[in-house]
Amino acid sequence: MNDNITTLLFDLDGTLINTNELIIASFTDTLNHYYPGKYSREEIIFFNGPPLKETFSSINPELADEMIAHYRKHNWENHDALVTQFEGVYETLQSLKQSGYKLAIVTTKLRDVAEKGLGLANLGQFFQVIVSGEDTEKAKPDPAPLQLALSKLGSSPEEALMIGDNFHDIQAGKNAGTKTAAVAWSLKGRAFLQGYGPDFMLEKMSDLLDIVERTQA
Repeated sequence: MNDNITTLLFDLDGTLINTNELIIASFTDTLNHYYPGKYSREEIIFFNGPPLKETFSSINPELADEMIAHYRKHNWENHDALVTQFEGVYETLQSLKQSGYKLAIVTTKLRDVAEKGLGLANLGQFFQVIVSGEDTEKAKPDPAPLQLALSKLGSSPEEALMIGDNFHDIQAGKNAGTKTAAVAWSLKGRAFLQGYGPDFMLEKMSDLLDIVERTQA
């Protein structure tokens, strides 16, 4: 088995761009519209990660599509005002790209809003492939989105690393046979993600440079 990492698969929200407050605000606005005052911020934080269809169907299957539309409208209209960058992400991606690593985004969000976020942060230039929510029937933690990204990049799971801020990312990596890295700046907390057994825990994005360099030794 080749242990060298040549390929890096990244989640987007909460990993590369700080959409945490946007996501919380969009969930809050939507849930308060349908269920005023019912959900706390702590409860809403744990809705972050799965596909919207899964989350809203668990709340009310009959209203799920309507709630998704409400969420997406709020999210789009408030996107640029609430999205910020995580420190060191741009520089790390730039270095990885210049060093010849293959980079892809694997996200559950729709392509238009994923590209909006990448454009706002000026990160789109670094990625050869974007796998978004509409590209596969099954979402993370199913391996299908990662497998699609690897196929498009011409990479094997053994040479890939999946990086994310949610347990779905870690589980998807394990299911696809890649190495996995969690980010300590996850809204759900370092300890929570550590419980899912990622191969690496990133304290800052530039830690990736040390990890990939070690695999080349």
